[in-house]
Amino acid sequence: MSFPKVVADAWHMVALSRDLKRGGVRNVTLCNTPIALFRSEEGLGALVDRCPHRNYPLSLGRVHEGALECPYHGWRFAADGACTKVPGCSAETRGDRRLEAQSLRVLERHGAIFVTLSHDAPPQLPLPPDFGNEKLDHFWWQQGTWKGRAFDAIENVMDPFHTNHLHHGFIRRRDRRLPVDLLVTSHGDGIDMAIEQRQPDLGLMSRILERDRERSVSRYYPPTTVQARWEGKEKLTLCVTAIFTPATDGSFTPFARFSTPKGLAPSWLKQAAIRLFLAPVVAQDRRALAQQHGVMEHFGNPRFTTGPGDILGDRLHRLWKGERLEEGKDPAVRAEL
Repeated sequence: MSFPKVVADAWHMVALSRDLKRGGVRNVTLCNTPIALFRSEEGLGALVDRCPHRNYPLSLGRVHEGALECPYHGWRFAADGACTKVPGCSAETRGDRRLEAQSLRVLERHGAIFVTLSHDAPPQLPLPPDFGNEKLDHFWWQQGTWKGRAFDAIENVMDPFHTNHLHHGFIRRRDRRLPVDLLVTSHGDGIDMAIEQRQPDLGLMSRILERDRERSVSRYYPPTTVQARWEGKEKLTLCVTAIFTPATDGSFTPFARFSTPKGLAPSWLKQAAIRLFLAPVVAQDRRALAQQHGVMEHFGNPRFTTGPGDILGDRLHRLWKGERLEEGKDPAVRAEL
């Protein structure tokens, strides 16, 4: 198995609801498994993207009479995998298990589609705080599938020290660092890092979008979700929930949900501003993760040296593998970001 069991058994976000209209079919890849998503008048379906008849990709087919029709011979499959029709043949097919496609469990929540490959996944989908909070404005941002490993992307967003260099001028500055306190809390089933500071960061995005920010907290919700919360003197200023869905051993599909307090500014204006200022930051992270993965591929394996700024140690990886952490708070770390 290429992924830890806890990762393979989890619910994973695979698409935005708006990208799968009624009658639509979409191919996605999850943990090296190709999947055919489709939406009929009866609801959502998710099938392993392989027709049991002649191994043709079902995602190239069409939705017809509430089922997904394979374009090779026209076999039709319901959302539960049952074969509902074999054109040209009068035999009853629905009860014949030999003819079934492999169906997967699928859920739709808050404009997102989630799939699990395992029967061991919980019946209800666990979501981080404020994911559906009606007092906040929300929007999704998705930019395709990236080269790299999902775990390395998680480690990237939990690491504040790269922002001074990789995102110089946008988030922080490498030539004008500010004193901060880093506070790490282990929760058993997750971990967070709080950054407390007396003034906002000096990057362009921070100075324009979040002038009163004094504290931010990034929390890892295993196996694939990180939520970052920026807090001002009186209230939340911005919440970003990032979901890193593993597609293959060397690629992942990131989804980001941005949540901001309702106020005078319309939702569309806030969305436009966030996209404008974050676009170069996202592009820098995408290139960096691809470059990192290219080096690991060249040398055949990842080799990491833990330095003074890696205050989370191996705890992210332990959580990724399904281990629990001893609960507690680390002593505050004084640093400059």
